[in-house]
Amino acid sequence: MYISLERIGKSNYEAVCDLDVTDEQEEYVASNMWSLVEAHYNSGYICKAICHNGQPVGFFMWVLENPSKISIWRFMVDQHHQKRDIGRKALKMVLKEITTDSTIKEIEICYNPKNPVAKDFYSSIGFEEIGMDEDGQDMLALIKL
Repeated sequence: MYISLERIGKSNYEAVCDLDVTDEQEEYVASNMWSLVEAHYNSGYICKAICHNGQPVGFFMWVLENPSKISIWRFMVDQHHQKRDIGRKALKMVLKEITTDSTIKEIEICYNPKNPVAKDFYSSIGFEEIGMDEDGQDMLALIKL
């Protein structure tokens, strides 16, 4: 299985926008189309397609919060490609890419605490919960480098 992270551009943005999670997961994930619009109009947002054998099967967006901290704001794998270890491999690839910048000391991710899969998945990668966000809606988890 060949997994890669690819830039999103004219040739693949529609395929990325067409990716969907399951009905049960929809409340936990923002639309890829909205995320691409948000990234277009804000600086410091990085978007990548998760590709399997060259075809988009997932999406990432991360943001430079400050000179030493990156927050992963969006992460999804299409419902037809879940439970195949694609998400785990892709997240490890993103972490490796982010850590090539030696100024980054923290990587943060947030998730709905009612999401039954998120806590175990992110902790298995090395994220440690640090508490709820300022709105009290999402759990924050952190990797310190």
